Amino acid sequence: MEITPEKLKKSIRDAKSGDQIAFSYLLNAFWNDVYGFQLKRVQNENEAEDITIRAFSKAFDKIDTFNENYEFKTWLITISKNVHIDLVRKQKTRLLHKATREEEDAVYSVADSSPTVEDKLITEQNLAKLLQCIKKLKPHYQEVINLRYFQELTYEEIAQTLNEPLNNVKVKLLRAKRLLSEIISKQ
Repeated sequence: MEITPEKLKKSIRDAKSGDQIAFSYLLNAFWNDVYGFQLKRVQNENEAEDITIRAFSKAFDKIDTFNENYEFKTWLITISKNVHIDLVRKQKTRLLHKATREEEDAVYSVADSSPTVEDKLITEQNLAKLLQCIKKLKPHYQEVINLRYFQELTYEEIAQTLNEPLNNVKVKLLRAKRLLSEIISKQ
């Protein structure tokens, strides 16, 4: 994906004002950079993906603090490093104290929870072919697609069902839709 400085600045500005399309563009534009960085660090695809989702979730929540004098990619990777460090600290604390702590859930507002035009198009696809494509996704992506489009849960209900922060659910769903779109376009 070609990222021009002008498009990047506009997307960041739009994301700061809550534009969902801008969030999606930034996620798609920088996913591979952040995921690749984390994959080299943790050497585990699932863990790298989880850290990347959490990093984008945190970045979207704190987008208004981004200083445009710095590189956006560097800012995202720094957030992902901090997310990873936090996870490692939590794991060490759990081992030391032999007690599990539930993650703090915070309510973030990345997008309106009502179905978008894209959401409606996905539900109108040929069901048999769509299910075949969905089965090609990783299980946690299958689960968010199922909860959103087949069980028709809101983002908040999905977050409660999965016991995950709302922003994580939104990022997973964005990523799942992108991967599903790629699978469908290959057929």
